Amino acid sequence: MFVAAMLDAWPDLVEAVLADVRAVLPEGAGRPVLAAVRNGGLAGKGFRLDADPGRGRAAADHHHGTGYTVLSGLLRDANLRADVGHEAQGILRLLAKAESRVHGVTIEDVHFHEIADWDSLMDVVAAGSIVARLRPAEWTVSDLPRGGGLIATQHGPLPAPAPATLALLDGFRWRDDGREGERVTPTGAAILRHVCGSHRRPSGPLGTLTASGTGAGTRTLAGMANVLRVSIYEADAEPSAETVDVLAFDIDDMTGEEIAVAADHLRRVAGVLDLVLLPGFGKKGRPVTRFELLAAQGSLDAIARACFLQTSTLGLRHRTENRRILSREEVMLDGMEAKRATRPDGAVTTKIESDALQDLPTLKARRAAARRGDVDD
Repeated sequence: MFVAAMLDAWPDLVEAVLADVRAVLPEGAGRPVLAAVRNGGLAGKGFRLDADPGRGRAAADHHHGTGYTVLSGLLRDANLRADVGHEAQGILRLLAKAESRVHGVTIEDVHFHEIADWDSLMDVVAAGSIVARLRPAEWTVSDLPRGGGLIATQHGPLPAPAPATLALLDGFRWRDDGREGERVTPTGAAILRHVCGSHRRPSGPLGTLTASGTGAGTRTLAGMANVLRVSIYEADAEPSAETVDVLAFDIDDMTGEEIAVAADHLRRVAGVLDLVLLPGFGKKGRPVTRFELLAAQGSLDAIARACFLQTSTLGLRHRTENRRILSREEVMLDGMEAKRATRPDGAVTTKIESDALQDLPTLKARRAAARRGDVDD
């Protein structure tokens, strides 16, 4: 339903998403189909796996329980864009970790008994393809329908929601609309956890509504449509404001080598957002090196301790400052890590990370690769 609703809202993605699914599904597993459907009087899209012509429905109904390692291997070996594979693997691993927790087995021993293997692989790939192509989108979700009653599983009847669904959606808000049955599947729960992280409800201005879509389920619910609706908003590309801590101290009795090593250690401390070294002159005309660290709030104590352990300073200063930052994301460009930012006028700029350029053999090659970021914009 997630895939169907998203593709209903964003039809330009249909061809690429279906191609990604076909690249992963093994021969004979079936073919992905996106079709116009109606459910409870509402028109929308349905996403399903149909048997290949001449093979019968049984070829697509693969229910005996394929292991996580097999499905992960299919994703790894498929001809997918790196970001699509990364998102799909993330969703599948969340699903496998939940099943591992519920059944008390290692993730390598997880078998997806309660789901149709190829159907779920199709959903995971399609969702990963959509998420990758819409980055840096932000996701929110309304309160989830709890459902009720019992659902049939390989281990006998279990109450709805399924145990794996509850494991995945710990911290999300639920509601009871009085309808029985399974309302959120484990695969749907894994997609939600992947895109939302922890539960985020819509709050405040969302921006301008640019599209909406409806994905229909296969069940018929009494008195209501069994659909998932998505709404897509375009937010103003204004810098976001946040509060950070700044730590500073001066060093006049460490060698250049010691300072460089200390700076490398401090940059790896959790919560350190940035570190710069500034030359200056201190007491008695001594040359000094000033360390200035930008720290995420809540990490001040741990970073201060690291400063005392990694350097010879006997004291440091700290203050709280406000800063504004542009929306940015990490992307892959020609196989190299890059950072993409959206400017207030809507322009997008991309810069390939310096570390990704260092193995290129010449200055000319490094500059040419760096310029590809401008071309990508």
